[in-house]
Amino acid sequence: MPSLKEIVESPKTPEGRLFALVVQGLVLLSVASFSLQTLPDLPPSVHGVLHVVEIVTVILFTFEYLIRFSVAAKKLHYVFSFFGLIDLFAILPFYVAMGVDLRALRAFRFLRLFRIFKLVRYSRAMHRFHVAAKMMKEELLLFGSVAGILLYLSAVGIYFFEREAQPEKFASIFHALWWAVCTMTTVGYGDVYPITVGGRVFTFFVLLLGLGIVAVPTGLFASALARARQEDPPPSDVAPEESPDASETN
Repeated sequence: MPSLKEIVESPKTPEGRLFALVVQGLVLLSVASFSLQTLPDLPPSVHGVLHVVEIVTVILFTFEYLIRFSVAAKKLHYVFSFFGLIDLFAILPFYVAMGVDLRALRAFRFLRLFRIFKLVRYSRAMHRFHVAAKMMKEELLLFGSVAGILLYLSAVGIYFFEREAQPEKFASIFHALWWAVCTMTTVGYGDVYPITVGGRVFTFFVLLLGLGIVAVPTGLFASALARARQEDPPPSDVAPEESPDASETN
């Protein structure tokens, strides 16, 4: 018989797999209930059923949080870990808003959407995604810094080219930053665009940089994901995988 810690942290036993499936089912049920509550003109009976579903899922999620906290070797580390915060935000809005009739606190209801992130805990693909991100964190940090510098320089350049022709749209470098973001990410909403010859030529070079900004990190991340997949053995009954959040609770 596996221990409670093994059941909760790693689905390598029938009991652990059942626990993971139950939690995933509760997450989907909770998200569906939250979505149904936004439908207009729901009869009171349906609202009552959805409220009961909310109470039951919150109680079960609360028990899950307390169990995970009790079996964690480093309890504070679990509380402030990514999955620990997700587990907390999954139940916190219900207790904060309970018995309170303040309109401002209704915003906490949207935090229930954090429950859907609980599904990440049991995803092998997301685990590989996390491993790949760790492999290339230095490259991402460097590339992000360079992209930020280029974004600012693009805003400065287009500001000097277009400020006289379009003083309202390019009133400052801060106004030009919106154009720079849309152009460098190749989104191109078309709400702000250059009309001078110099601005259009400058835009051409910014677009070339934007293609590189999108392509380079995509290639780096694809390579890192391929390495992570090679290092992650396929699931089997002999050597089952460890739970992605095992490191978060140990």
